[in-house]
Amino acid sequence: MADTSRIQDHMEVVGSDGGHVGTVDHLDGQRIKLTKTDEAAGGQHHYIHIDSIADVGEKVTLNRTASEAKDEWGVESVG
Repeated sequence: MADTSRIQDHMEVVGSDGGHVGTVDHLDGQRIKLTKTDEAAGGQHHYIHIDSIADVGEKVTLNRTASEAKDEWGVESVG
């Protein structure tokens, strides 16, 4: 598993294909909370489980494509 201690707020999150997934808002337990202001977010916070992380360098790189990650991401519940 990647070193999640290296994840910083506002890092870009990309898929294994290099496609943009989102921007880190912050680490929330075992999940990355993505900013809702990112153009890919559609105005909602989304979550990606840390098991999906392949590498943390200048960007957070996932072990799945951007499309797969977006199909799987969790959405913050309202209410």
